[in-house]
Amino acid sequence: MLEIVRAGGWLMVPILLCSVIAMAIVLERLWSLRRSRVVPRGLLLTVWEQVRGGGPDADMQLQRLRARSPLGRVLAAGLAAQDRSREVMKETIEETGRRVAYELERFLNTLGTIAMITPLLGLLGTVVGMIEVFTVITDVGVGSPRDLAGGISQALVTTAAGIGVAIPTLIFHRYFRGRVDELVLEMEMEAVKLVEVIHGERSASGAGPVT
Repeated sequence: MLEIVRAGGWLMVPILLCSVIAMAIVLERLWSLRRSRVVPRGLLLTVWEQVRGGGPDADMQLQRLRARSPLGRVLAAGLAAQDRSREVMKETIEETGRRVAYELERFLNTLGTIAMITPLLGLLGTVVGMIEVFTVITDVGVGSPRDLAGGISQALVTTAAGIGVAIPTLIFHRYFRGRVDELVLEMEMEAVKLVEVIHGERSASGAGPVT
């Protein structure tokens, strides 16, 4: 492996650095975008049963709810505005939901950028390698394949490395985009249920999470 990296030349350094960053982002997003962490099952019904009775600890319950999960932050925003009109409550939930959605998309732009630039780095390595090949040809001719091997290997190795990093990175980027959209949709559905419950259009028993 070390010989392959050496054969790729200095352009292997940014490609390898991109691969390390991409791996770190993938692992972090796999942990952070777990459904049990973002949209805990049964949270809406549990929260409604705890908060609807009011009491002096209602504010503390809201604080705990905000710290529990992204869905908890959205529901807490709705509960904090439950005494306001339906429109105001929905606007409050939507504003909080936009912030939560933005946080769920954290690092995804970086992941997409890595998926785009690593093939270009590989292509640049190809160009640099071919320049080296033609430089050797100009100096010593084409009689010695050994003299040409360095530039050819650099061209091939950097291209392969760039594409090898870009393919899985792009796959995970697309996967996480779809995952975020799915989780945001579920949070929106739960928030709509909360609005309907508070405004008397649905019984509390029907406010359970989507199965």
